Amino acid sequence: MPQVDYAALTQSFASFIPSERIYTDPLRTLAYGTDASFYRLTPKIVVVAESEAEVLGLVAQCRGQGAPVTFRAAGTSLSGQAVTDSVLIVLGEGFGGFAYDEDAQVARLGPAIVGGEANRRLLPFQRKIGPDPASIATAKIGGIAANNASGMCCGVGQNSYHTLASLRLVLADGAVLDTADPGSIARFRTTHGALLDGLAALSADIRADEKLAARITEKYRRKNTTGYAINALIDFSDPVDMLTHLMIGSEGTLGFLSRVDYRTVPEYADKASAFVVFADLEKACRAVTALKNTPVEAVELLDRASLESVKSKKGMPVDVDTLGPDASALLIEARAPDAEELGKRIALILEAIDASSTLNGVVFSHDPQETARYWDMRKGTFPAVGGKRPAGTTVIIEDVAFPVERLAEATMDLRALMNAHGYTQAIIFGHALEGNLHFVFAQGFDSPDEVKRYANFMEAVAELVVGKYDGSLKAEHGTGRNMAPFVEREWGKAATDVMRRVKKLLDPQNLFNPGVVLNDDAEVHLKNLKPMPAVTPLIDACIECGFCEPQCPSKGLTLSPRQRITSSREIRRLRCDAPDAPELAAMEKDYLYFGDTTCAACSLCSTVCPLEIDVGRYTRSLRAQRRGPVAKLAAYTAARNFGAVTKTGRAGLALGAAAEGVVGTTVMTTMSGLANKVLGTPRWSQAMPRPAPVTPAPAPAEGAPVVFFESCSSRMMGPAKEDASEPLAVVAARVFGRAGFKLVTPEGLEELCCGQLFDTKGFPDAADLKARELVERLGSANPIPVIFDASPCATRMKAFSGPHFQAMDLLQFLREKVAPRLTLSKAKEPIAVHATCTLRKAGLAPALMELAGMCAEQVIAPPGVTCCGFAGDKGFYTPELNDHALRHLSEALPEACHEGYSTNRTCEIGLSSHSGRRYRSILHLVDEASR
Repeated sequence: MPQVDYAALTQSFASFIPSERIYTDPLRTLAYGTDASFYRLTPKIVVVAESEAEVLGLVAQCRGQGAPVTFRAAGTSLSGQAVTDSVLIVLGEGFGGFAYDEDAQVARLGPAIVGGEANRRLLPFQRKIGPDPASIATAKIGGIAANNASGMCCGVGQNSYHTLASLRLVLADGAVLDTADPGSIARFRTTHGALLDGLAALSADIRADEKLAARITEKYRRKNTTGYAINALIDFSDPVDMLTHLMIGSEGTLGFLSRVDYRTVPEYADKASAFVVFADLEKACRAVTALKNTPVEAVELLDRASLESVKSKKGMPVDVDTLGPDASALLIEARAPDAEELGKRIALILEAIDASSTLNGVVFSHDPQETARYWDMRKGTFPAVGGKRPAGTTVIIEDVAFPVERLAEATMDLRALMNAHGYTQAIIFGHALEGNLHFVFAQGFDSPDEVKRYANFMEAVAELVVGKYDGSLKAEHGTGRNMAPFVEREWGKAATDVMRRVKKLLDPQNLFNPGVVLNDDAEVHLKNLKPMPAVTPLIDACIECGFCEPQCPSKGLTLSPRQRITSSREIRRLRCDAPDAPELAAMEKDYLYFGDTTCAACSLCSTVCPLEIDVGRYTRSLRAQRRGPVAKLAAYTAARNFGAVTKTGRAGLALGAAAEGVVGTTVMTTMSGLANKVLGTPRWSQAMPRPAPVTPAPAPAEGAPVVFFESCSSRMMGPAKEDASEPLAVVAARVFGRAGFKLVTPEGLEELCCGQLFDTKGFPDAADLKARELVERLGSANPIPVIFDASPCATRMKAFSGPHFQAMDLLQFLREKVAPRLTLSKAKEPIAVHATCTLRKAGLAPALMELAGMCAEQVIAPPGVTCCGFAGDKGFYTPELNDHALRHLSEALPEACHEGYSTNRTCEIGLSSHSGRRYRSILHLVDEASR
């Protein structure tokens, strides 16, 4: 490759891509360049593309400069196929398209839509896409197709290759082919006849070589993603179909997929699972062989070490500590279109398994919650090992496939091999019906000896899988850099030469993702290994899988949780190894905004992280570390004089309202927006609250007493200008009274605070001071429940609850104590609800939907809206975070929806501003429904 002028290339990109979508700084090129693999290459340029036209322009510029290009969807791949040290094109939301042809049962999907989101949209049609990788809640269609990812239930028959209907692709020369469009195909045959003739010639050569043709056919009877899908050259007679299917599993090396059309498969509502434990691996594998000819949907194998790794998970049906050293388990699932058929299928499965050979029998559960726990255990095996690894090491997951009839022997050989190389803590699990095993182990790369140990082990694995069993070195994770040196070992020279000819034919300039899938460097899998320095126990267990990212409100604006951890690790490494490196100072400076200021610290990342890593907590710890004596003194003073803080807040809102009355809402919003960018002052909006009136004392009432604690935000922030809603305490007294409760208002309420405000800003001591003060003031030997109107406050104070103090979330109190005592009438108009971060973390989001459903006929929880990004007061001071988090809110709500409800005042401000609807406390909804 010629020397590339990346500065000139960046300028050429800027001629048609907005500068805010082009990254060349050390922090973001590192952060966006990281994927879930254990390889590290930092791109020179990262550019976010939002359309096929932009991709064509970018590819043209790169082609002219000879700059290699790598495409990135979600970055959940494990084999190093999505990293580069050249140009990384990240797919933006513009590629998130979805359309469903109900007659043809074909889903037309953009490469940036998440697989799980595609399935959510297909659910009303009782369909889904065939591939079901464990990462489907994060992985995007582009990566799923480009890696031919499969998963636990789809096997070979429902993977991307076999369920592909058509696709739209971009070749390295800039050609676009849409195989769903006859006109596009006709034009392509004219302009690219030589290419198609080349594929036809390759096909003819293979067919003429009976041994090679038979080899290819046999290899693809089982899972196999090693090398290119050259079975396309004999599965089809039309070169267009060959080209289309060669793209599947090509890992971005042959072309860019700008749309993938899947023939969908049934999503059966009736399903059941059984978790069956055997005394040894051989018995479990014999059961797998017996199940192969039954109508079973999935069979997952877990060896003894796998069971040990998840033994503390909720739902484990056996006491793992009592099992012998060779025990294994099968997780079996059956599905059917109706309950009757499901019963028949289960009966056939039960006939195939000798229950006496098991330790716990074969019992199928139809309980969705119980079966979900079974599958959560299975999905938790990989990260469980990652979380327990020594600090500074990485976690490696390899996947291979053996002939299923030799699965027991192969599994025991694999275990012996790992033990011989010192990987005694490794686990083995996998998709047993396909003979597909995953093995997971911790590996350090911080010394030559460790690298050599890994190299020797991988050589031994290749010899075992290929030499002894003629299996697949990569069954579903893609070849990447990890297995590129072993492709010829597995396939032989003749088949590998076919693959080389395919690459040369489609990408003669070697522009797309060079070095991936095919690589002549026999040691490429040992180079560019990702460093994993220890930073803090709060994040050291992170395996950088990216599962956290869809939950993060700042993803796509600045950094995601994974990217924050990646950046922190690199900053730590540079501080230790290269403290004078110029990129260190730049990264530290940029991290303050990209990593800290725009982190909502909502901790939603922990709710989907397999290891429950809380980057919000980590961010709060960083804030605390940076607070100096003066800042701490100011926080302590504010905490001790909190009544003055709330009065100041109300005064500020009154002043802003007065100014708005003089200049008008439009001018006020514009001027405050400019001031926010220059001075960091709060941004005004049409949903800005007026100062709240002082909480009135409740009228005398009868009933069981409960304390109603209004948060400081509720005490400062009343309704917006056009909102005539009554004060929340007045509404609470009325609703509680209807249910037989007497509202009690705490004395000295103005001075009280749960401390959440201080904690999120990095003042934990001041925060705990206020929390303890609140407990002392409201606690007693015979405590009465303290109902917090704001979910963040309730969640925080539950940590301080005990015999003398009982904190309860308003939503929980309404759902469990109040609603059962009321007669509720349902509103006819649709309503919207927003489950706050703390509700989600507390597991109360379903309760919000239940309560709202008791009060309205149609309840809408807009998909894709997780944390609202208001994050305390960030909606005022860092409004771009709130803007980004709620950018899709308004379009997700029907025009007939005019009212929204939540459980936190500041969240409601942002929700109102971005939706154009009035959002209020859920208490108002219950009040109106119970009149």
